[in-house]
Amino acid sequence: MRALVNHRILTLLVLAAMIAALPLIFPSSYYFRVASLVWVSALAAIGLNILMGQAGQVSLGHAAFFGIGAYAVAIGPAHLGVPPWAALFLGALLSAALAYLVGRPILRLKGHYLAIATLGLGVLVALVISTESRWTGGPDGMPVARLTLFGWRVAGSDTWYWVTGGLLLLGTWIALNLDETPTGRAFRALHDSEVAAQVVGVDVARFKLQAFVIAAVYASLAGSALAFMNGFINPDQAGFLHSVELVTIVVLGGLGSVVGSIVGAAVLVTLPQVLTVFHEYEHLLLGLIIIVAMIFMRNGIVPSLSGLLFRRARS
Repeated sequence: MRALVNHRILTLLVLAAMIAALPLIFPSSYYFRVASLVWVSALAAIGLNILMGQAGQVSLGHAAFFGIGAYAVAIGPAHLGVPPWAALFLGALLSAALAYLVGRPILRLKGHYLAIATLGLGVLVALVISTESRWTGGPDGMPVARLTLFGWRVAGSDTWYWVTGGLLLLGTWIALNLDETPTGRAFRALHDSEVAAQVVGVDVARFKLQAFVIAAVYASLAGSALAFMNGFINPDQAGFLHSVELVTIVVLGGLGSVVGSIVGAAVLVTLPQVLTVFHEYEHLLLGLIIIVAMIFMRNGIVPSLSGLLFRRARS
């Protein structure tokens, strides 16, 4: 137990040190923005990793909750007169409520059927966002009011770097601590075998639903942060391709690994920026690198490298 606590503390300290040190080597505000995108994507991926990596459930429509969080902070102040900071929590509450209501029936499904059901949810939310132009601006998107806290207007790439970095630290701390709670152990039991978990007294339906709701809240908060940071939002953030991107981050970094979600987000967000020098071959090389990584690191980047270092340390 002490080793696990030390591991969690070390992970948080390393992450905090990295967030604090990176600005020292950033030559321009562009790098602050890219890093902020990494933190936002990692936050959403950590939530999805709780659902997929720990609880063993599949979701191909997770960007729906990301989009709900993003549009909540846009629609709330613009149409309902809700303060931007309150709209963030309203979006999280709405995402949790939708996940609870939709999760109760669809989480009875398994495997491919569950994947298709979550895909349908994502498509439905994206369709509503695109067609309700009076509220959402339709396919063209809509502006987002700037976040103001106690008279301080949160703006600028460097400011949002620290805000999103703080959110990531908080999300990482919650996820790491959740892993060793009775709820986290129930999630792992579900991942290994739902039948075996039910035999030892785990309420399968309740814990699957809890994982779904937690993942939805993570995605909603990440979506709200991105909307505030950009000052604009469009339906692409709730689309199917964004859901696939989030799943790719989780799988590439390593299912069940909180650190893996951060590493996966860093790779998938920064790699396209690096590959822009190859112009028309950018997407080809990105896909090739991901394929090669998954062939040689089938468990994901972090679990595979951790296993390699452990084997070398023992030999």
